[in-house]
Amino acid sequence: MDTYQKIELEDYFQTGEGGTALTYNKKDGTSLAKLFVPGVQAQTASREFHVNEIVYELGIPTPKPLRLITDGTRYGAEYELIPGKRSFTRIISQEPEQLEPLSVRFAVLARELHSKQADTCRLPSMKELVRDRIIRYKMLPENVREMALSRLEGIPEAYTCLHGDLHIGNIITDGKKTLWIDVGDFAYGRPEWDLCMLYYSANFLSDERADQIFHLARPVLMQHWKLFAREYYQLQDEASLVEKEKELYPYFALKLLFIVGKLHGEYSAPSDALLSIVCKYLA
Repeated sequence: MDTYQKIELEDYFQTGEGGTALTYNKKDGTSLAKLFVPGVQAQTASREFHVNEIVYELGIPTPKPLRLITDGTRYGAEYELIPGKRSFTRIISQEPEQLEPLSVRFAVLARELHSKQADTCRLPSMKELVRDRIIRYKMLPENVREMALSRLEGIPEAYTCLHGDLHIGNIITDGKKTLWIDVGDFAYGRPEWDLCMLYYSANFLSDERADQIFHLARPVLMQHWKLFAREYYQLQDEASLVEKEKELYPYFALKLLFIVGKLHGEYSAPSDALLSIVCKYLA
């Protein structure tokens, strides 16, 4: 069983807030702590930490994972602190003129990541992670479960690296080196598993969630997606890009079930809004 070392929050100061966790820099400048919000189970933090260890050992550029931690209520992990780092999303929020160059740079880095063959002996299949979560999601209506598993069955497997939570808040730079962060869902599979949530976050988030997670307005996120997609797919005409977006529909519908089941637990009831989106885009 994993051991979580107790930390005292007075030794840290908060530096960031995401959809599921808060980050804190240690005041002595040696590390960064990530604590999940209350209610996220300890094993979620543990799994993320150990996947981080694997990704780091495989040579993917990411901060070194140090230890599992708790403040007594929340669970998380501590990582190497990269001095002077900013996420791409933070840079864009502070320097709007960086939207295009960083969106293009992000696409290049994502394409490079997706060109790498994964170590399938040490990393999980995203398709199988999604399948397992859907099967264990007790409160999911049976007709939706059957629809989701049937659609999932038709998705072919692939063996390339996936970030697992690909977006511009999960890549940082200190001006010299660029690193991936929040790699707890790192896996292997088709790149669409990564691209689908990037597309979803740019086109479906509320204004409030867009600001909370990315510190950006929804129109900026939508423009980011268009810039990213043109570079990633190496396509410029709008009709071709729209067809590529349509290919992502079943992936983000399935990935939403995975994310909600992971964050809220298998006994949480899915909202009507979630079920509506899932059914619409699986059809």
